[in-house]
Amino acid sequence: MRWWSVANFVSNAGTWMQLTVQNLLVLQITGSAAATGLSMSVQAAPALLISVFGGAAVDRWPRKLTAAVSQALLGAVAFVTALMVALDRIDVASLMVLAAVTGIIATVDGPACSLLGNDLVPARDVPSAIGVGALVHQAGRLTGAALAGVTVGFLGTAAAYAANGLSFLFVASVIPFLRPARGAVRHSGTVRRGGESDGKGDGDAMTVRQGLAFFARRPRLLALAGVTGVSAVFGRNYQLTLAVLVTGPLAGGAGSFGTVSTVLAVGGIVGAVLGARLRRPSVRVVGALAAAGGLLQVVAGLSPSLAVLLVMVLPMAVVESVSDTAGTAVLQTDPPAHMRGRVLGVWGSIGTVWGLGGPPALGLLMELAGARGALIAGGLIIAGSIGAGYALRERRVAGPVLVEAA
Repeated sequence: MRWWSVANFVSNAGTWMQLTVQNLLVLQITGSAAATGLSMSVQAAPALLISVFGGAAVDRWPRKLTAAVSQALLGAVAFVTALMVALDRIDVASLMVLAAVTGIIATVDGPACSLLGNDLVPARDVPSAIGVGALVHQAGRLTGAALAGVTVGFLGTAAAYAANGLSFLFVASVIPFLRPARGAVRHSGTVRRGGESDGKGDGDAMTVRQGLAFFARRPRLLALAGVTGVSAVFGRNYQLTLAVLVTGPLAGGAGSFGTVSTVLAVGGIVGAVLGARLRRPSVRVVGALAAAGGLLQVVAGLSPSLAVLLVMVLPMAVVESVSDTAGTAVLQTDPPAHMRGRVLGVWGSIGTVWGLGGPPALGLLMELAGARGALIAGGLIIAGSIGAGYALRERRVAGPVLVEAA
């Protein structure tokens, strides 16, 4: 698990370095912010359409082999991009194609690598392993964004892509040497003739339909999707809402927003550390944290000054990070082991809908209500929706009480 965490940190740093450089490269080639946004959407779009198939593949194939091959393929794409940039053969169309290929591979790589980390530890330690993964992700994101500017400044854009390619190859080279701890859940994922899996030994065919049906019949997963969805649309997009609030009503500049972004990142790391200590995460915990985050967002929207906003931003980021870690733990531990790839595939498609639809919806709300109004209204919608859902559940569980006559 220590080796896997180191490999994940290196890979995350390389990925965020490439994402930062890619946005700058598209902007440099086209001079269009819209084209930059389109390149991000093109990379995310495959998850909307084929993520469920990627999850089924993760359940069907041996997990370590699947993760190693997908990492190697992502590395190959990064090296091809680096070569094209170095030879000055890159254009927007090529970047879009490469981004789409990366997105397709990621539909398999994402769930494979997420579940591989869980396979390395005893079942009771899976929530902690997920928390460690969240911490590694946050640290890699900060490191990668910082390295992007340094690498481009000293070595050029092609070097950033090449460095990301090397980070993928490093992960692929580590995977074959990973050994599960005693008590870890073993996953074979091999398939017998006729499409049957021997992972459970029950002849269960690894079909996409089964993953969709399992998710639809699981109230806990549906509730988690509802909580996460409303939070994703009306909150969490702080890079958008807080940017407008800081540079608008609070009359700050780019430096002020940079300070806010740093506090958000620090809060994310603190939240990941706290989330790693959760032993029994549940949808109830996720909902309570999301509602608390919504109320903190309301207070942030009312901030009269940048100093007050900074005070509110830290707990907002901490609560969001702990909620995310708890939700991921529920998502990856609630389904039986042989179904988890397909459940993550379904979740990938749902999450892509939020990712693509949330920012435009939030942008429209900001147009109508302003930055403060969007934060306040969004926070109230989050807390109110979760509270209403909880009340309805309690009422349904309680039900009518029948008293028999003596």
